[in-house]
Amino acid sequence: MPLARHSFALLIAASAAAACAGGASPAEETAPVVPSRPLASVMNQRVVVAPVNSVREGDPLGWAASIPRQREWLRSLDGEITRELGERGLRTAWAFPPDLVQAYQRNQAMSPDPHRLSPAPLQGITRLSGKERVPDPLASQLRTLVAVHDARYVLLPLDVSFENAEAGEAGGRARLRLVLIDARTTELIWIGDVRSEPAPSLTPGVAVSLASRFADLIVAR
Repeated sequence: MPLARHSFALLIAASAAAACAGGASPAEETAPVVPSRPLASVMNQRVVVAPVNSVREGDPLGWAASIPRQREWLRSLDGEITRELGERGLRTAWAFPPDLVQAYQRNQAMSPDPHRLSPAPLQGITRLSGKERVPDPLASQLRTLVAVHDARYVLLPLDVSFENAEAGEAGGRARLRLVLIDARTTELIWIGDVRSEPAPSLTPGVAVSLASRFADLIVAR
């Protein structure tokens, strides 16, 4: 069944309302706030998770420039995302970058190369204002991907960027921009960012933290 875009907004609103509802007792006031999971509605759908597309250059920390082999770093991030979502119960129901690569290697005539998708037209979008559609050639690539993997939706990580940590925190953070796409209709359903925990430098733990925040959008640990 297709997912309406407003269902994600309703989910966020419901989570916020629950968190802000009146505090009748001290226990309620001190209870931890449950984070909203704006993509929880796709947990029981067939979803393709595409590889992380690129690293954005020119960050103030110099982290992007410090990565000697960006392709390998991105593949390691794909691996962390696959592992994290797999540990939360989605490994067999969803298709992840290793599955896409295997399908491409088995039949290059039928399956697009998952590392050569064309998301450039989406990278300037920061919010959805209407019924934005994915243009070709990306739309055709994604339709083929979901057909090969018997899915409908694609979670496409557009890029990783690096930024200074917030005031009072040392070091920096990684930020991953994601879009959720209904590949059959080519409609953009959701767009958003996840940020890693702050770190003094670009250690392997940054990718682990980023993958965990990605998974938090969908399902609790």
